[in-house]
Amino acid sequence: MTDQELKDLVASLAEKHAALAEAQQETQRQMKETGQFIKEVGRQIGGLGDKFGSFTEGLALPSMTRILREDFGMQVIAPRVSARNNGHSLGVDVLAYSNNSDDVYVVEVKSHLREDSLDQMRRILRDFRSFFPVHRDKKVYGILAAVDAPEAIRDKVLHEGIYLARVHDGHFEVQVPEAFQPRAF
Repeated sequence: MTDQELKDLVASLAEKHAALAEAQQETQRQMKETGQFIKEVGRQIGGLGDKFGSFTEGLALPSMTRILREDFGMQVIAPRVSARNNGHSLGVDVLAYSNNSDDVYVVEVKSHLREDSLDQMRRILRDFRSFFPVHRDKKVYGILAAVDAPEAIRDKVLHEGIYLARVHDGHFEVQVPEAFQPRAF
């Protein structure tokens, strides 16, 4: 190889290296834009999920209010209740109680009932008294209200002694078998 051929080769390699570095910078810029786009889409999807959850809660509230008053004799029915304790918080979709009863009902509303919905309800019922000590001496019952509830999860909910409310003819109704035994937590 002659000196000129070597110089031409080095120049060619330098050009290719510069082009490759430029392409790499462009790829990194595009990846950053894609990451920002994905983050924004995720934020928007999360917002839609929140809105759908709020919509489902709004759909359930009138029916659950009627059920809690008429079927369970509750006088106080409060949607979206939250409490803080030692830097932690606990929120419930609906809290219901009566001044002349030692029963408290905690309602969680779900558009799609899943295993993690049941896990969440268990945690809420387990931790309820530490966040709402005014009800510490009362029996606490759970109600899961769901638009869509697969049979396997429905069976688990009922087996746990948690009431199940589902949509029927545009309204939520408590749907438990005759032999159902609610569990006080």
